[in-house]
Amino acid sequence: MGPFLDFNPFDNLLCILLGISFTVWFTLLLVFIIVPAIFGVSFGIRRLYMKTLLKIFEWATHRIERGAKDNNHLLYKPYSNAIIAKEPTSLEEEINEIRRRGSNRDLDSASEFEMSDIFYFCRRGVESIMDDEVTKRFSAEELESWNLLTRSNYNFQHISLRLTVLWGLGVVIRYGFLLPLRVTLAFTGVGLLVVLTSIIGFLPNGRMKNFLSEQVHLMCYRICVRALTAIITYHDSENKPKNGGICVANHTSPIDVIILASDGCYAMVGQIHGGLMGVIQKSMVKACPHIWFERSEVKDRHLVAKRLSDHVEDTTKLPILIFPEGTCINNTSVMMFKKGSFEIGSTVYPVAIKYDPRFGDAFWNSSQFGMVNYLLRMMSSWAIVCSVWYLPPMTREEGEDAVQFASRVKAAIARQGGLVDLLWDGGLKRGKVKDTFKEEQQKLYSKMLVGTQEDRSLDTPPSSHLN
Repeated sequence: MGPFLDFNPFDNLLCILLGISFTVWFTLLLVFIIVPAIFGVSFGIRRLYMKTLLKIFEWATHRIERGAKDNNHLLYKPYSNAIIAKEPTSLEEEINEIRRRGSNRDLDSASEFEMSDIFYFCRRGVESIMDDEVTKRFSAEELESWNLLTRSNYNFQHISLRLTVLWGLGVVIRYGFLLPLRVTLAFTGVGLLVVLTSIIGFLPNGRMKNFLSEQVHLMCYRICVRALTAIITYHDSENKPKNGGICVANHTSPIDVIILASDGCYAMVGQIHGGLMGVIQKSMVKACPHIWFERSEVKDRHLVAKRLSDHVEDTTKLPILIFPEGTCINNTSVMMFKKGSFEIGSTVYPVAIKYDPRFGDAFWNSSQFGMVNYLLRMMSSWAIVCSVWYLPPMTREEGEDAVQFASRVKAAIARQGGLVDLLWDGGLKRGKVKDTFKEEQQKLYSKMLVGTQEDRSLDTPPSSHLN
């Protein structure tokens, strides 16, 4: 009688309900997400989801503006452009203008140096402090509209019960439904990538192995894209990178790799890591010739260039994917490209990536958030919406060095993506300004003074002619 007394029908019912729930969950997952990812098709559900969100965001923003107007509150408006209006003038022109305003004397008869010149450098210093065009590229972009995320807008406050209820409902949907679904998809995609690439690694090298490797990579990356509810629009696919070339793109987030690799296969370049990332790297390189470096090899520029050059010379290998900025920028600008990947002499395929921050901020501020924390923020956002432009291939022109070539490619990417083209090094994110930048301004000023003195000496007739 003891076993029968311990039997509880409610426990059996609970097990049945849990079994049915998991069956339904994984069936929907398989039918609507995994299978479409395998074949590269979409049912249009994400596009409809994006349009619905836009209408909700517009209503919420309008409600905030109306509530602020009724309560006579000022709304915070982020500066989309620079705070200080600056005209593109040279150092010499600005200093001459300062001298012209501060002195009634003829500029030609003025001395080479005037005390008023220091006001130019003081003003530029204050402008740099007030409107630093570099530091603000390493912080999240502030939105003018509200996307029901408190981390994206300073204007959120209790304005109405309906708006607060809508925000609370969004929290429940994002953390109660979307986050578990996305975490499940992420583990599914990464797990399949590790297992399947490890199996393919046992096959002999040949066309069959390359074909299976490309299909597995595409399938797994597409599953990972769905783990972020990423809605991507690809433009000019006829310019997609080809074997034997180098694909370079602006860098906003680690998910840039997934965004591009879900539309084509690439050979990745990076440093060897430990832990889960190391397991993924080891499995991937078994199926495809990726380029991984040891920590001690990364600083050896000649070794890095040699391995990259050997890879692109083999036209059977996948194009290399490189982010020449070397760090993540907040998708408002493009900073200086490192010249290493442009010294090889291979065809470069530029790619511009532009994210829509209204649905979720893709920028990774690595000094503020760790990788796990960042990925959780991505998976708890509404969606990741972006556009990708494949630009025509570019090669080094005659007489053009690697730095000039890198600048030309960077300018093309910035122009296509609607980004600001900056000359600054992304290394300023963690380092100090190099002395060479300071010396450059000193040289420009010295050149102006020396040039003025030389011009005057040429205009003054020799003493022998005067006698």
